[in-house]
Amino acid sequence: MMNNEMMRQLQARMAKLQEELASQTVEASAGGGAVSVTISEIGMGPAQARVQRVKIAPEAVDPEDIETLEDLVVAAVNEALSKAQKIAAEKVAPLTGGMKLPGMP
Repeated sequence: MMNNEMMRQLQARMAKLQEELASQTVEASAGGGAVSVTISEIGMGPAQARVQRVKIAPEAVDPEDIETLEDLVVAAVNEALSKAQKIAAEKVAPLTGGMKLPGMP
């Protein structure tokens, strides 16, 4: 059982970890780099990140095929979010001893 001092230390480490994650950015791309997305302000729960930038290569824009571009944007955002969640989980693991926290991958 954790005593008050151990709980305070864990809370302090978690707060520091949250600060570290919030300052990190992650980039992912789709379509061979045609669309890239940068995620920032990573949090420790699901969907706790912010899309900072979406870059679309001019050659990816085809007015006759908007669906492909939409799919590439979705794929790039999902990949970036997945990377952000993985980073958060890797940082939290040493503090939790591998124990899963609610909302963490």
